[in-house]
Amino acid sequence: QVQLVESGGGLVQAGGSLRLSCAASGRTFSNYAMGWFRQAPGKEREFVAAINWSGGSTWYADSVKGRFTISRDNAKNTVYLQMNSLRPEDAAVYYCGANPVGVAYYNKLYYHYWGQGTQVTVSS
Repeated sequence: QVQLVESGGGLVQAGGSLRLSCAASGRTFSNYAMGWFRQAPGKEREFVAAINWSGGSTWYADSVKGRFTISRDNAKNTVYLQMNSLRPEDAAVYYCGANPVGVAYYNKLYYHYWGQGTQVTVSS
């Protein structure tokens, strides 16, 4: 089992920045690829960004490429999502997930563990 706890969400003006954190406990954190997904009201949970076990490879949704950066610190069992130039359409509940398979980073079905989510609100 892996327990994930997100933090760092909040209210920000359009153009502003937030940094989300996801702290993991339980099984060896470095065994897992990690991803961030988001879900807006009435919409499906969608892929935002992912990072492999070592941090050497990252993937992004086209909608956030160039604005968001995913990173991880395996010594701290934590994955981060730095979000810059936020837009109203980025508003959602953001979830981190742990992917033990190491493939299909875009697909939420390959993430076996999820946090409870953190709300991001962007005012225009």
